[in-house]
Amino acid sequence: MLGPLVGIIALLLFLATLIARIHLRWWFVRSFEFPRVQLAIAAFANTVAALVLLDPGAWRAGAGTLSLVTLLIQVVYILPWTRVWPVEVKSACEPEPARVITLLISNVLTPNRQSDKLIAAIKAHQPDIVITLESDDWWQARLDESLGESYFHSVKVPLDNLYGMHLYSRLPLEGTEVKWLIQEDIPSIHTYVTLESGERIRLYAVHPRPPAPSESEKSLWRDAELLWVGQEIHEKPAPTLVAGDLNDVAWSRTTRRFCRVGGMLDPRRGRGMFSTFHAHYPMLRWPLDHIFVTEHFTLMDMQRLAEIGSDHFPILASFCYCPAEQGEQETPQASEEEREEAEETIREGQTEKQQR
Repeated sequence: MLGPLVGIIALLLFLATLIARIHLRWWFVRSFEFPRVQLAIAAFANTVAALVLLDPGAWRAGAGTLSLVTLLIQVVYILPWTRVWPVEVKSACEPEPARVITLLISNVLTPNRQSDKLIAAIKAHQPDIVITLESDDWWQARLDESLGESYFHSVKVPLDNLYGMHLYSRLPLEGTEVKWLIQEDIPSIHTYVTLESGERIRLYAVHPRPPAPSESEKSLWRDAELLWVGQEIHEKPAPTLVAGDLNDVAWSRTTRRFCRVGGMLDPRRGRGMFSTFHAHYPMLRWPLDHIFVTEHFTLMDMQRLAEIGSDHFPILASFCYCPAEQGEQETPQASEEEREEAEETIREGQTEKQQR
């Protein structure tokens, strides 16, 4: 009975891997893009089980081979987010303090009431920009009380639908807009930040709705919002940061296409996954909170912070604005076909209504 069991597990893992490659937007299909690390670990364990526990024969050969193929496919996807891969964003060398910007991103989880933990992290690390997701009026009151004396610039969108958003900044903000790009209840913040050097950079804070049974039956609206931002970055070139809970993993088809469409770099490539969700279940953890940059930036430091009572860990990153690096870092480029597909996805997302 052991042979058929190991064989069935191998087949299920392989099918899960194939499903993730299907070009459909249904949440059930897209969900298989998330647990690639977990599937790789399971495939490795099943390969070892086939070789160690099974006698030579058809079950051993079949299960072992299928598990190994699954493992290799998953590794191809996740390897760029390990330290064996070359870094995509260069490390900062002798950064100019006036050109440094530090961001702290935190999905606080609306029902979470442990605001003291987040506030303690902010005071300990003193970021220039704080972006909170899922923050409502209760969170706004606590953040205002604790940050008001230090963070003179802010954008506040308190909502009780799990998509509230707040931005607090020590640095001046200009041209700030709150936009509802694809869905009328999902905000995003678009602003320019003036560094201490006097130079301006652009910042997008985003939190699209995920493909999940209780949220969206398809990934269309999440995909459309991310691609809308990427397209605007391409059409209006400027030094840009995109930060937030993208409700998507770094290695997904959509996030990689967003990077190519917008010419965005991922500072985690070659450094690690910095998995921020789920904070309470180590075996079910993947990178959902992101900070992407254009080629104008180098990385000083990036770290996942301690838990704050939310289902997400906060993430902290410091960048140096280095215009001299423009052209020195390899920027992802989308093909014309990809740009046309991105435009079509945006149009569909703006016109197709989600079933409630």
